Amino acid sequence: MNARETLRKYWGYDGFRPMQEEIISASLEGRDTLAILPTGGGKSLCFQVPGLMTDGLTLVVTPLIALMRDQVQNLEDRGIRALCIHTGMGRREVDTLLNNAAYGDFKFLYISPERISTRLFRSYLDVLNISRIVVDEAHCISQWGYDFRPEYLKIGELRKAIDAPVMALTATATPKVAQDIMDKLGFREPLLLKSGFARPNLSYIVRECEDKQGRLLTLCRSVQGSGIVYLRHRKMCEEMAAFLRENGISASFYHAGLGAAERALRQAEWKESRIRVMVCTNAFGMGIDKPDVRFVAHLDLPDSPEAYFQEAGRAGRDGLPAYAALFWNNSDIARMHQLTELSFPSLDYIADIYQKLHIFYNIPYEAGEGRQLRFDGQEFARTWHLSRSSLLYSLRYLERSGHLSFTEDLDIRARVGILVPREGVYDLSFPEQKMALLFERLMRGYPGIFSFAVDIDEPRLAAETGVEVPALRQLLYKMSLGHFIKYIPAERSSVIELRHPRLRPGDLNLEKERYALLRQRAEERCAAMEGYLHLGPGDCRSAYMLAYFGETDAAPCGCCDLCRAREH
Repeated sequence: MNARETLRKYWGYDGFRPMQEEIISASLEGRDTLAILPTGGGKSLCFQVPGLMTDGLTLVVTPLIALMRDQVQNLEDRGIRALCIHTGMGRREVDTLLNNAAYGDFKFLYISPERISTRLFRSYLDVLNISRIVVDEAHCISQWGYDFRPEYLKIGELRKAIDAPVMALTATATPKVAQDIMDKLGFREPLLLKSGFARPNLSYIVRECEDKQGRLLTLCRSVQGSGIVYLRHRKMCEEMAAFLRENGISASFYHAGLGAAERALRQAEWKESRIRVMVCTNAFGMGIDKPDVRFVAHLDLPDSPEAYFQEAGRAGRDGLPAYAALFWNNSDIARMHQLTELSFPSLDYIADIYQKLHIFYNIPYEAGEGRQLRFDGQEFARTWHLSRSSLLYSLRYLERSGHLSFTEDLDIRARVGILVPREGVYDLSFPEQKMALLFERLMRGYPGIFSFAVDIDEPRLAAETGVEVPALRQLLYKMSLGHFIKYIPAERSSVIELRHPRLRPGDLNLEKERYALLRQRAEERCAAMEGYLHLGPGDCRSAYMLAYFGETDAAPCGCCDLCRAREH
């Protein structure tokens, strides 16, 4: 089958989006490829199609656990075998999944970046028939990028052990970041395939105002169709959604503090237009491809042009007129600069947090490597009388400098292990018929379940068993009481994984030069966002953004607020 036939067979589409076919062709030719596609440009198909057309396993490195799970589920639903390995999984489960990837008929292995440098993963490299390495969110490999992660640098080392082409994907990269990505990944020859960033149907609007609520209400009433409203804080999302509902606008809120089931429900209601406006933090939007979003409004200033461009770009993907509105006032600018300052605690403070973390979990010097810690930030901050925000930014820098990985609000799925020996399963007698059906689904659907407790997908199991999720949990609980299974209920927790044994204060390297570089880049992005607000009558919002991403010859868009003002 060629690429179009593969696309039609598995996805039911007759044609590709712009640039997809060129990227797929380059990948099939075995060329290292950096693909820069805007949000909603269909990045996943660029590696999934060639992955299906090539013998062997496609290794996909991505930091987004929720997106990883969704893509694996979507592939499985199409009859394509895929696995994922991420933070929160125990060593035995990872070992079994890697064994399945090596010796089973799997086409895709999704893995979080911190896993690729572990001894366990490295021990499987000789038997994993990896035909392609895919690096999603590739800007994370560049110290010039807005979301640098040191684990990504290990991918360049991985290439020395695996003779396979690499495909790097990102939605936003300046020319300097793009070159850095290709250098760090050891491209055999540079190849950058880039879809134009210009969005001629998207009108950028900036309004300086004190009454943001009133402005938002006017926007909702004057622009028909679905909308997204971005705010920085969870509590503000809840309050703004309530305000919109009180004024007759169908609205809900979404942030990382909601449980997985509740987030999935709200996302589905919005995608199906049962909810018109979603008020959310930046936790909302990853992997969402709703083409008919008519407006995106920001009521707080984003951290960077990259973040703003990506979030605003979720409007108008169907090519019809749409609006990206940003409402601000002078206090927002002061807060943005203050936040930049707060996000870089002193290196002495960060070093102290590192030691307090180990003391809190009773980890002695030269111990702790690979430990996964369930982390309650509120309790930790209370114990040591710390500022919660300074604590979180310190952990982020410890992550950026390679000492730990930190995942906030991780949905840790329910886990089940079968306690009955394999040879005894057909002699079992269950008190309820539903238990027998559920046991069979568990036994056949989850490799390794006889050896240890594995992650299970409760909504999927509930659908297959013909019950609601609460009833499924009751069945699992009763089966655990009967000693048929071991059942560990789902929970939400932040997780810290220690990257090396505890270091003594004099041995902790916090990379002073990297700290200064990251701070400088944060200040530059802050200045670029402020520059976007203060453009003059002869400027164009769209051209300013395009110039930031290297398209310096862009013509005025004709539809942003500044261009329209010149026409009248």
